[in-house]
Amino acid sequence: MALEARAAHAGLALACSYSNSAEFDAALIAARRAAGAYGPRRHRRHLLAAAAGFVAGLAVLLLAIHLFA
Repeated sequence: MALEARAAHAGLALACSYSNSAEFDAALIAARRAAGAYGPRRHRRHLLAAAAGFVAGLAVLLLAIHLFA
């Protein structure tokens, strides 16, 4: 009886809770995002680049207004 229970338990240890690799990858990425592996640094970089572009565009506009006024 104990041997059957251990065999059943060992069989459960090998079972996978994901039906395919896409589900596993999605769960892995979600877990890593929750842990901060894909942190907001990328968002900060995009925001910084957008702000720098805006400031550069504003500087060009002000320079053009100053030169042609």
